[in-house]
Amino acid sequence: MIPYFFKRTFMPNSILYLFTVLIWGSSWFVITFQLGVVAPQVSVLYRFAIASLVLLVYCLLRGERLRYGLHDHLRFAFIGLFLFNLNYTFVYFASSSLTTGLISVVFSCVQIFNMLIAYVVLRDRITLRMALGASIGIVGIALVFWPEIDALDFGDEVLRGIGLTLLGTLCASIGMISSARFQRQNYPVLQTNAWGMTWGACWMFLFVSIAGHEWSFDYSVTYISALLFLSIFSTVLGFGCFLTLVGRMGAARASYAMIIFPIVSLLISTAFENYIWTVVASAGVVLAIIGNIIILLDKQGNMKVKPKSSSEVKAR
Repeated sequence: MIPYFFKRTFMPNSILYLFTVLIWGSSWFVITFQLGVVAPQVSVLYRFAIASLVLLVYCLLRGERLRYGLHDHLRFAFIGLFLFNLNYTFVYFASSSLTTGLISVVFSCVQIFNMLIAYVVLRDRITLRMALGASIGIVGIALVFWPEIDALDFGDEVLRGIGLTLLGTLCASIGMISSARFQRQNYPVLQTNAWGMTWGACWMFLFVSIAGHEWSFDYSVTYISALLFLSIFSTVLGFGCFLTLVGRMGAARASYAMIIFPIVSLLISTAFENYIWTVVASAGVVLAIIGNIIILLDKQGNMKVKPKSSSEVKAR
């Protein structure tokens, strides 16, 4: 079963990182198959409802603890609100003003938010190497999408889109740091995700109801296949791998995946959407990879591929 892959120490960090990048990198392309009939926010609600159901059933089958008190559920609801709701809501609203590429560039600032919030909340030290790697990566992604940036007319609509994307990025960062903090307090990733996504679906149901979106569904094979992929792979497996990395490596290093997966999206776009590579875009990819290497290597120049022990489920 999919969640088994990120159970404690069974999967090395390098594999979890690779899964996160490949799965989320392909999600951008799959999302395009959901556009048209169903409102985006309603599709997100369906996605998290299915994902939370899969995780809850899996926990029941494995005999995992699912009964938690009010104090615990307040924490789960907090993660659900910021990581599995507001994050997506703001970015979806921004998509009406910005292209996907520009949203990727702005969202890569999650590295900066994570470093600052982790420093304040978790007392994680901001090293020069981490700051340098993140900066190089963000510059690289900006170069990849430079044609879109160069063509920008910074009118009110574009500024609104950038502001909404930054809000979504901040919410995502708050959710990530909260997950890392809860893991250090011995909350298991599996149950935290299960209840966090359940609460995220509940929050989205509330928002969709208030906004008055039409409750529609697309019964086509294309839409249903995309929904299942996004629910099970992108959400259950993707968030499971990523949040496990956040608990093991720290939010700043783990979230570098957010800079790398747009490159995977471009590779898929090259294969299926005739994306044309330029010298500037290629240079941007090289810089992003260099930044990735800098931020993931330790002081001795080695990548840590395994946590030291099972106790690292709650440590960096």
